[in-house]
Amino acid sequence: MKRTTINKEEIEKFSEIAEEWWDPEGKFKPLHKFNPVRIKYIKESIIKNFKINNNKVPLNNIDILDIGCGGGLLTEPMSRLGANVTGIDASLKNIKIAQAHLKKSKLKINYQCSSPENFKLNKKFDVILNMEIVEHVDDLELFIKKSSELLKVNGLMFVATLNKTLKSFIFAIVGAEYILRWLPIGTHEWEKFVEPSKLINYGKECSLKLEKIDGIQFNPFRNKWHLSDDKSVNYIAEFKKF
Repeated sequence: MKRTTINKEEIEKFSEIAEEWWDPEGKFKPLHKFNPVRIKYIKESIIKNFKINNNKVPLNNIDILDIGCGGGLLTEPMSRLGANVTGIDASLKNIKIAQAHLKKSKLKINYQCSSPENFKLNKKFDVILNMEIVEHVDDLELFIKKSSELLKVNGLMFVATLNKTLKSFIFAIVGAEYILRWLPIGTHEWEKFVEPSKLINYGKECSLKLEKIDGIQFNPFRNKWHLSDDKSVNYIAEFKKF
């Protein structure tokens, strides 16, 4: 049987609520809150790695592939910063929502319904974004391998996900889904959460060197996410291909 990263149940789950991608008070509200810290982290890392001096269009001519792009919440800001962006998602409904939103934003983004192992484009990218996606795929090892194959040497891959700890179960599932109702119940499966060590080992096998890893925490008093030394729940990692 051919290996695949596609988890049909996960795709169906997100397809059912795809209409809410761009509603800041809807089911994707946490991602809307999450976006500023993600964008800043990615932008600053790209500028540093590629030694960019253009402040007006800082990501000009940077080719970015957003894997698991959903409705385009991160894809569009990357495009606004000047990058040439391609977004792929295994959910056709997500892609249709993303394409429909382009008519409002008037940005140029290449959206395709695909997974990394099925993606057919004869080019490699400077940057690959795997943000809040690896905990929803099947065969994580294959997912990282195929993602890495789409990345240029010296390019960057960003992975944001949830650590597999007791604290993440309490905060990300019990707290976020059942108590606070930030997310629909069943959004996450703790068994699919990913320890940083596992991610780092898979990366090494695919010529990906860990550059840095940071925790991301929510401050309820400021109603904002911020970087943290605590990686026990949410974390974001930057890898460089060698």
